[in-house]
Amino acid sequence: MSAFNRRNFLKASGIAVLPAFLPAAAKAAVNTKQYAEEPIIKFFYDGEDFNPAQYITELQKINSKEAIKRDFYLQGGAVAAMEKKFEEITGKEKAICMPTGTMANQLAIAVLSGDNTKVFVQDTSHVYRDEADAAQSVFQKRLMPLAKGQTYFTAEELKTAITALKEQEVFASGIGAVSVENPVRRTDGRMIPIEEIRKISEYCRSNNIPLHMDGARIFMAAAWSGISVKEYASYFDTVYISLYKYLGGANGAVLCGTKTVIDKMPHLVKIHGGTVFSNWFSAAMVLSRLEGIENRLQESIKQSAAVFSGLNKIPGLKVSALEGGTNIYTLEIDKKIDGNKMQQQLNKEFNIRIPPPGDKNKTTLTVNETILYRDAAYIISAFKSCAG
Repeated sequence: MSAFNRRNFLKASGIAVLPAFLPAAAKAAVNTKQYAEEPIIKFFYDGEDFNPAQYITELQKINSKEAIKRDFYLQGGAVAAMEKKFEEITGKEKAICMPTGTMANQLAIAVLSGDNTKVFVQDTSHVYRDEADAAQSVFQKRLMPLAKGQTYFTAEELKTAITALKEQEVFASGIGAVSVENPVRRTDGRMIPIEEIRKISEYCRSNNIPLHMDGARIFMAAAWSGISVKEYASYFDTVYISLYKYLGGANGAVLCGTKTVIDKMPHLVKIHGGTVFSNWFSAAMVLSRLEGIENRLQESIKQSAAVFSGLNKIPGLKVSALEGGTNIYTLEIDKKIDGNKMQQQLNKEFNIRIPPPGDKNKTTLTVNETILYRDAAYIISAFKSCAG
């Protein structure tokens, strides 16, 4: 599980502190280049997190290349163009923009399930743990958690649970759907082996059980596994992808699936209060960030390998990959080093943000595109200076 609380981290990490200019000695160690006014390396989040001024600047750049077309009530304009792009990326018949990932998950599961009430999910999934029991209280679905505390359940565990229902329950209410989150936020971005996804998909399809994927961070799984987003999506009836976690959008989600399923969504979005007047400002940003994202993520992985190799040569620092992990790594700091002081110094002097270490002087480093803002030598030199 995560070494820190991501919500408390925002308060403690000094996000609002204006970066100080780099000390002369540090500048000399990195060829005297002035970095203090350049973008910040953030070893948290799955992508760049633009503040309002930066967001406006990015939109101005996009608009200067080609005028952004507005949408009306999520119809037409940049939103329609974005939906078409996600249809191509996922290989699905149709896509629809939604205001939140929770709504995308819940409406997908509700429509796929029909009148049947049971929905099998991971115990650690966002659907089960982080959506305020919407499936139960709003959509009258009964979530059936599997693999307590684990990243995923296997096809065999799913089959066993479904088979056991005949003996365990007197009245059959029907299996509505299976929902799979990949990768899983609550287990630090660990992903499900593709072989297991294939087995789960084969079992569900052979038994006419609809299958939904919470793929909010599916681009992370694709980058670290080498499996394309399109292949991941091919095993599911519907897939949700976040628009803001690493695609720069101010908000929103996209849900992709068959035309039959997606055509039902506009009415459901409306009756649940999700039809916003416009979302061109998010759609335009997402369309721009989608261009070349696979290459940028691969460059980020390559850069992180060089950086972490260098950090592991610094006495008192140890960076490790998680088993089955994606872009989140553990950083263990020797007890002789003041981890919190190191974190604050990296922030103030080098424009490098890391989550504050916990009680065991341990934290996480999340790889995203901001690692490309400097060369590996600069980042390694900064950590070495602060760990000394």
